[in-house]
Amino acid sequence: MFNAIPSIDRYILRLTIVPMIGIFALAASLLMLDKMLRLFDFVAVEGGPVGVVFKMLGALIPEYASLAIPLGLLLGVLLAFRKLATSSELDTMRAVGLSYNRLLRMPYAITLVLMAVNVALVFYIQPVSRYYYEQMEYELRSGALGASIKVGEFTTLADRMALRIDASEDDGRRLIGIFARVADRRGQVLSISAREGAFLATKDNPDTIILRLTEGTIIQDTGTQTPRVLSFSRHDLPIDLPAIEKFRARGDATREYILPELLRIGWNRASPEQARDASLASFNFRLVEILMMFLMPLLAVALAIPPKRSTSALGVFVSIVMVVSYHKINQYGEGVASLGRVDPVLAFWVPFTLFAALILWMYWRVAYVPGGQAIGALEAVFAKLSRRLAKLFARRTPRAGETPLAAQAAPAE
Repeated sequence: MFNAIPSIDRYILRLTIVPMIGIFALAASLLMLDKMLRLFDFVAVEGGPVGVVFKMLGALIPEYASLAIPLGLLLGVLLAFRKLATSSELDTMRAVGLSYNRLLRMPYAITLVLMAVNVALVFYIQPVSRYYYEQMEYELRSGALGASIKVGEFTTLADRMALRIDASEDDGRRLIGIFARVADRRGQVLSISAREGAFLATKDNPDTIILRLTEGTIIQDTGTQTPRVLSFSRHDLPIDLPAIEKFRARGDATREYILPELLRIGWNRASPEQARDASLASFNFRLVEILMMFLMPLLAVALAIPPKRSTSALGVFVSIVMVVSYHKINQYGEGVASLGRVDPVLAFWVPFTLFAALILWMYWRVAYVPGGQAIGALEAVFAKLSRRLAKLFARRTPRAGETPLAAQAAPAE
């Protein structure tokens, strides 16, 4: 099948796919690395297991992928055509009758595949994975994932027991220097100290664990002047775990609805007005983000080709600024449309139409206007600025023994 593809398409595919995959991996890695550092701090503060960090990052992969895929597509096509332009291969292809529309055949084949992947991510996979992320964060805050008792601090359990541990060894399996103060149902208070201890699970009641203490003392407050003191070599202290409220159902947050749920709520007149506005805003936000991918190859070509006898990379910078700015405008539109302040048509489709018209005009300038440049004015300003900076740094440094004035003066004839 691959050999059936014309050689020019295979060549453009190879030029596009390599930087696209690299940029996709780089963007996703940077997003996940920033989130990983925050999650490690969060888990350390909450006292949860370290392994939950990687589970939470796994739940965020679809969300980050939906952002990295359009950026990877744009820069992959842009860098491929920029390489063709700077090496004069593009001029040769154009001279033999290959139009830009023909050269974009393979980039658009890649675009259609990535659009299908992004539809599955944005409308189905990402909402569910986001819900699981929120669920793990809630369970971590509530202690359902095994929050630990901090060493050297008093921890309150079940509102009737205060526990303090001086040291912990063997990953928490061996506790050293234990002090507990327990109040029973009759109001009596027990002060317990032990040299060592360990937590043991119970098979009959999962809501209760056993704190097995070794070599300690129990002081019971009997309400008299003389408390009762008991010494023990081993004592089992049952601890009732606090009741953990179940996490909310999926869909309480609009971003967690999949496509059929969004349409059912948004088009149902019986639904609350606030829920309808939020559902329609979320649906239109996801839709315009996907449809904009169809214009990414045109934008990439328009910004990839520098002026003649120039290797300017200004188009790469402009492309990133344009895509990020458009994404931020959509995010703002989702916020105001979900509150019912602006109609979704105005919030999303007006910016989409303007942005699409700008991209089509830029592509038309490059593809159909002889010598046309999409950002010619910016290129001219950038070229002048570059020349001035080059002159500034190219001034001759004074030699040893010369003053700056003498170094700048021309030699006398």
